Amino acid sequence: MSNKFKKGDHVRWNAEAGVIHGKVTQVHTQDVEFMGRQRHCSKEEPQYEVESDKTGHRAMHREEALHKD
Repeated sequence: MSNKFKKGDHVRWNAEAGVIHGKVTQVHTQDVEFMGRQRHCSKEEPQYEVESDKTGHRAMHREEALHKD
């Protein structure tokens, strides 16, 4: 199955601070612990680890939360 985003893609997402621009650093297709919390991932519903261009802060989002930049 082809995922919408791949490692290195520039994306944007909404956060409390507003719209954040960054890049995909990893695509997770198996359950993973991230920042102390268990995240459920699969090939059909991957989660994307992203890093803010401005702050370097990392987050993890589902495909529907991200948009191509």
